[in-house]
Amino acid sequence: MAKPHRNLTRAYAQDLRLFGTPWAKVGLATMILVVVLLPTVLHDDFWLSILVYVGITAVGAIGLNLLTGYCGQISLGHAFFIGAGAYCTAIVGGDLGLPLPLWLLAAAAVGAALGGLIGPFALRLRGNYLAIVTLGLIFVGEHLWRNLKGVTGGNSGTSVAAPPAVGPVDFSRLEIAGEVYSRNQGYFWLVWGLVALIALLAKNLVRTRPGRALQAVRDRDQAAEVIGVRAGRYKIGAFMVSSAIAAVAGALFGSYQQFVSPDEWNLLLSIQYIAIVIVGGLGTIFGSILGAVFVGALPALIDRYSADIPGVRTSVGGEGFISVFALNQAIFGVLIVLFLVLEPRGLAGIWLRVKTYFKAWPFSY
Repeated sequence: MAKPHRNLTRAYAQDLRLFGTPWAKVGLATMILVVVLLPTVLHDDFWLSILVYVGITAVGAIGLNLLTGYCGQISLGHAFFIGAGAYCTAIVGGDLGLPLPLWLLAAAAVGAALGGLIGPFALRLRGNYLAIVTLGLIFVGEHLWRNLKGVTGGNSGTSVAAPPAVGPVDFSRLEIAGEVYSRNQGYFWLVWGLVALIALLAKNLVRTRPGRALQAVRDRDQAAEVIGVRAGRYKIGAFMVSSAIAAVAGALFGSYQQFVSPDEWNLLLSIQYIAIVIVGGLGTIFGSILGAVFVGALPALIDRYSADIPGVRTSVGGEGFISVFALNQAIFGVLIVLFLVLEPRGLAGIWLRVKTYFKAWPFSY
């Protein structure tokens, strides 16, 4: 049997690398440099806080994209798993006082277990029916969060005193070479470091045999069964991995905010995550991050500058025809419709077209 030409083998091996081209390596180095230096340059706590929330949102969006973008399972219950991770952190990190690695792992384990319970519903349901079942999780979760007062504090909420520390390194008061950094600066490095780690793990996962099986189930689940892919196993596995990552996002959210209440895990949060993965690009890991940057910062920015937006009512009984909450819902709905109609591949698709254009230049026309 003839061996493949070594040039073809080398080209194939280069395609398998995450950063196989010089430009990709330059881009990676630039991103690392920006993440390292940005908190030392940007001293405004408001913008640092937004970037921290964006990073937490990016973690949850990666989890949802693995389930919806790569496996094709629609979920409207993402907020339920995020809330479960936050309350788990309140107990494991706050009440028990365990360090950061343990409360993150505990949140991931709880999320995976809950995802494993929901996953079997995906074996018989798909499309809109599965979306309705996962939507029910929001209302089940709301009932649990309001009535399990010993765990969640009920309607009053609960404090989350989970220490963001790994050994002697405390990210809430980070000290490097005699320089003490603020809580927002420390959390920025912590959260975006975890974004990079989870994105790397997710990217490698989708390039492995299980990742290709997920995409086969998404595209043609019956055909995938015919060629030996056990669709049921991979659907449940996708729910477990997605829920675990969502719970990690909830753990980071609770630890950073230091207080959570049942009002935060509502349908709007799930819709926001759907908008993020659609705007960013379904079936792309870096699209999840792009969507989080583009969409995740909108609620905080609208809340901050709502007084300057014409027609927005900033208080009960105030002037204006739309509240801040309703405006957020309207924006998420409009973004979902526009991107599904005009750019189904999202921001990631736009980036890939731009990259292909310059790669093929001057033969791009």
